[in-house]
Order: sequence, then C-alpha cells, then structure tokens
Amino acid sequence: MEEVSSIMKDLFSFLIFPGFIFTAAIGLVASWIDRKVTARVQWRVGPPWYQPLADLVKLSIKEITIPKNASKAVFLSAPLFGLSAAVLAATFIWQANIQAGSSGFTGDTVVVLYLLTLPAIALMLGSSASGNPLASLGVSREIKLMLAYELPFIISITVPIIKSSGLLRVTDLIAFQAMNGVFVSNVSGILAIIVAIFCMQAKLGLVPFDMAEAETEIMGGIYIEYSGILLAVLKLTKTIMMVALPVFLTSIFWGGFSAWKYVILLVVIILMRNTNPRVRIDQAIRFFWYRMTSLAIIAVLLAMLGF
Repeated sequence: MEEVSSIMKDLFSFLIFPGFIFTAAIGLVASWIDRKVTARVQWRVGPPWYQPLADLVKLSIKEITIPKNASKAVFLSAPLFGLSAAVLAATFIWQANIQAGSSGFTGDTVVVLYLLTLPAIALMLGSSASGNPLASLGVSREIKLMLAYELPFIISITVPIIKSSGLLRVTDLIAFQAMNGVFVSNVSGILAIIVAIFCMQAKLGLVPFDMAEAETEIMGGIYIEYSGILLAVLKLTKTIMMVALPVFLTSIFWGGFSAWKYVILLVVIILMRNTNPRVRIDQAIRFFWYRMTSLAIIAVLLAMLGF
C-alpha cells in the first residue's frame, strides 16, 4: 500500500501539481503577457487572455500530416519525449522551491541541466526525421546554436556551486542563500546570471536567437513539417520551458522562486525579444563562445577569489 501511495503521489506531482498542469497554466499566462506586450510595442491591441490556450486547442483538433519520406517513429515520438523532459525538469525545480529541505537528491542540479537540454535535442531529432531540406537547415542551425550556448550556460551555473563550497542540490543552494545572502549580491553572481539570461533566451529560441525557426527565411525551419497535435505539443513544451528556465535561475542565483522575481526575468525576455533583430548563426556562435564564455570564466575566477 505504501508503494502504491508513493507511486500515486509521484504521478500527481508530475501530472498535476507542481508538474504538468500547474506549469502549463503559468506558462500560458506568461505567453499571453509576452504576446500582449509585443502587440502594444507594435501599436496593436493584442490577443485576449485565453488566446494561447485557444491556439493549442485549435492545433490539437487539426489533422496530423506525416511527410512521405519521414522516419515515422522518431517523427511522432520526439515531441512527446521533449515535453516529458521539460515537465520533469519543471517538477524537480518546483519541488525544490515548494518543499524546501525535503525534496530532491544530491546532484539534482546536474540532472536538471541535462533535462533542460533534452527538448532541443528531441526537436532536432524529430525535425531531421521529417526529410525536409528546410527542416534540415533549421536543425543545422539549432545544433550550432546549442553547441554555442551550452558551454557558457554550464560555466555560469558553476558559480553558485563554487560560492556554496560544492553544493549540488537545488534545495541546498536555496537554503545556503537564505543563510548567507543571494548570489546575485556578489559581482561573480551578477556576471553569471547575465550570461545565464542570454543563454536562456537562446534555449527558448526567441529573438534574437530564433534563427532555427526563422519564418521569414526558411518558413518555420525546424517546425516546418509539424502540424496538428504534434505542433501543439512542441508549442506547449516551449511554453513550459518559459517557466522552468526562469524559475531555475531564480532558484540557484536569487534565493528561490517568488512571483516578482519571475516577472522580472519574464520582462527581460520580452524586452530582449522586442528590441533586437534576429542575428545570423555565425554571429550567435561568436557571441556565446567569445563574449559569454569569457564573461562566465571571469565570473568563475571571481567566485574562486571570494567576490
């Protein structure tokens, strides 16, 4: 009975709270705010509050079109694999904030880092399985972009670990900041979170780092062959990542989640999206490998020196 109760509890955490449904609801609200602010910047009225949900429902009832030359198993399963990874990462992150001190496991920060890369990998696998040349171009750009931003992102995440003398558990990092002050109160923490925010923008595939999609250039690129409920799943995964990534950054850099901290990071995402043009993939690679990686290394060195 205890084993069954534990399984039911885990399923509830993953599917309802604080997992899939809870995170998706927050993500849909955040997506609406993003679209509404973007519309206002462009002197438009913008969509009603329920529009992101309506879009998902509309996509879900449309027909799924599978390319003739596609590898069907990979093409169909990849979106579900990416969604599962995003939901699992969000569940771990939420539990670390909601059930502080009683959840997680040693090294869960590393596991979350891996999980946050899987949606992009799943999208690349599914899109490359479609056999579309424009999708392949989008995949090529996504691979290069991921290789560019993952290095500075991981280096920046090591700053809180160094400052906390090697803590690798999200709840421990939150507790350490409660006792000793948030990491963003130090120079190394400020530099590290700046790097992490730029990498977050690239992970979300938002302007100026949306070259893998680039509707005006390659007609959707990496998403071009997806339709119906599969496209809805991909959009929902991106929506969940828009929650998971900012909450993860507030947890390890900023002493844990709070609504105002999340809103600040969401505003930064929206401002970056609306004030920058799309960059070329070579420009993005140089930006992350040279500027962001150098800045992340400086942050690590300062953290080792106690700054």
